[in-house]
Amino acid sequence: MTDEKKRERMRNAAIRVTMMPRDTNHHGTIFGGIVLSYIDVAGGVEAVRHTGHDRFVTVAMKEIIFHEPVFVGDLVSFYAETLKVGNTSITIRVVVEAERFGSRGQIVRVTEAEVVFVAINQNREKIPIRLT
Repeated sequence: MTDEKKRERMRNAAIRVTMMPRDTNHHGTIFGGIVLSYIDVAGGVEAVRHTGHDRFVTVAMKEIIFHEPVFVGDLVSFYAETLKVGNTSITIRVVVEAERFGSRGQIVRVTEAEVVFVAINQNREKIPIRLT
């Protein structure tokens, strides 16, 4: 894959979500755990896209950095990039950006993380990743 293709893929969000009031904490911002759950989903999307394998489990989230809060109404994009593919595991970097509600065009990097997934079969046993 060329560097240009990698950059294009990086900017193609794995998922986008508008944050709703049900996801707020007592400070009026979105719970970090909600954002983490979407990071997990976005990483899983990238793992499937990159390998063609359809079954992964999350084994680690590391290097999670919260830069800015996320607010109700923000359109949050989760950009995922494959960093490493091992025999049974894949490491994905997820960058999270929020387009601020009511401030059209203002985009802020809010969070980033590395997530490690392991490929499994229907019996939940580790299996080798076969790149397609």
